Amino acid sequence: MKSWREKLADGKGLPKVGRIAGRMSPRWGTGTMVIPAPPEVDAIMARVPRGRLITIAEIRAALAKKHGVTRACPITTGIFAWIAAHAAEEAKADGGRKITPWWRTLKTGGELNPKYPGGIKELKRRLKAEGHRVVARGRRFFVQNYEDQLFESR
Repeated sequence: MKSWREKLADGKGLPKVGRIAGRMSPRWGTGTMVIPAPPEVDAIMARVPRGRLITIAEIRAALAKKHGVTRACPITTGIFAWIAAHAAEEAKADGGRKITPWWRTLKTGGELNPKYPGGIKELKRRLKAEGHRVVARGRRFFVQNYEDQLFESR
C-alpha cells in the first residue's frame, strides 16, 4: 500500500485542463476546468502563515488563475487537500520538522474537515492555539469570522 507521501507525489498525469461538457455542465456551468495535481494543492496549503486561513474555494480560485481556466475541480481539490494533510502528519511522525500546516485549510464556508488527521478535536486544538475561535453549528464546526483571516494565495 502506498504511503500518504507517495500518494501526494503521484501526479497521475495531472494537471489536466479541459472544457466543461456533458453531465458536468448543468452542475458546474460552462467554460474550462483544471483537475490539479496533488502537489499543486499541497504547495498552496504550505504557504498559509500562522494565524491565517484558506478554504478549498480559495485554493480552487488560485488553481484556476494559475491555469487560466474558469474553475478548478472541487472534488479532486478537496481529496488532494485531505491527502496533503495526512502526508504532512506522516512526515511529522518520521521526524519532519517543516510540514504543510493542513489545519489552516478549511472546507468552503469556513467549516472544519472531520476527515483530517485527528478529526475535529485535533483541528480545534491547533486552530485555537493560533488564536482562532471555533463554534459549533449543530453537529458541524466552523471558524468564527474566518473571512477576516483568509490568506490571499493568488
